[in-house]
Amino acid sequence: MRNARLFSLLSVLLTVFALCLPTAAQTQGNATATTRVAAGQKQKISGVVLSREIDKLVVRDINGSDVAVSVSGATKIVEKKANPFRGARTYPVTALLRGLEVEVEGRGDNSGALVAEKIKFTNDDFGVARSLDTRVAPVETRVTTTEGRMDTAENRLTAAEQNAQRLSGQLEELSAVANTARGGAKAAQETADQALAAAKANSADIQATNDRISQIDNYEAKQNIAVNFKVNSAVLSAEAKAALDEIAAQAKNEKGYLIQVTGYASADGPEAKNRALSERRAEAVRRYLAENHDIPLQRMINPFGFGELKPVAENDTREGRKQNRRVEVAILVSKGLTVSGATTSNVSSQ
Repeated sequence: MRNARLFSLLSVLLTVFALCLPTAAQTQGNATATTRVAAGQKQKISGVVLSREIDKLVVRDINGSDVAVSVSGATKIVEKKANPFRGARTYPVTALLRGLEVEVEGRGDNSGALVAEKIKFTNDDFGVARSLDTRVAPVETRVTTTEGRMDTAENRLTAAEQNAQRLSGQLEELSAVANTARGGAKAAQETADQALAAAKANSADIQATNDRISQIDNYEAKQNIAVNFKVNSAVLSAEAKAALDEIAAQAKNEKGYLIQVTGYASADGPEAKNRALSERRAEAVRRYLAENHDIPLQRMINPFGFGELKPVAENDTREGRKQNRRVEVAILVSKGLTVSGATTSNVSSQ
């Protein structure tokens, strides 16, 4: 498509250049044939805009005759479209550029000019004419002597040669523009290929992100300690407080953490009493963390006392019962926020 538009532009350039060169007939003093339109006669012509003034055009038809065309505010300037499924574009009078191929319908006036009622042209022809008008300097030079006569044929030939040189340079410029456009299209394709390759390279990262989001509600124990109590006591010892101080400091360095507190008792005494005792021990730990380390309550899961259940040692020995009188404290961290596996360590204070 780009090559077709470039060849169309070159064709129009050569056409206008040929129209501006003095023909053999003009060299011999013969003027270009001019067609007059009878007053009131309806006529339709096709040709190329040769020259243009504010409200007048000179159109050279396919027979090589020039027709004067008058343009008024009532003249409709519309697109000669090939697609029947959309409306035709309309154009301002300034769109009637030199070199534009047009189709004019109208009636003659008393001066022999064709008063245009409708002027039509294709959008492609308008694009070519606009490129010609904006990028190519006028290719004819009208030189008049101080007496108002046309200059000699030798001077006109010199001007034509200069115009030909300018036209050659402009054609080279158009070729360079076309090459630049092709280079830009290639660069755009390379950029698109690089973006696609980057998207494929990042697919693993995207999958990893999705996996982290799916694990956001799953928690694992990042740190776990146990603090022990005396018989029938829910009072924290100095060793227990030191262990709680350490785990509180670790918890504050985690993101999205929760603290789980569970209390236990040995098998000494009634079962109901031991269950209540384990709950008081768990509550004592929770209160210590909140009051002494400003751990938010919403960060701590409601403490629970299991009583004699889930012993870690035999209740038949003194040492075993001592280990069972405990509160376990665990720092829970969302799997979606951890990078590597959690490390669990057990700290016991007597």
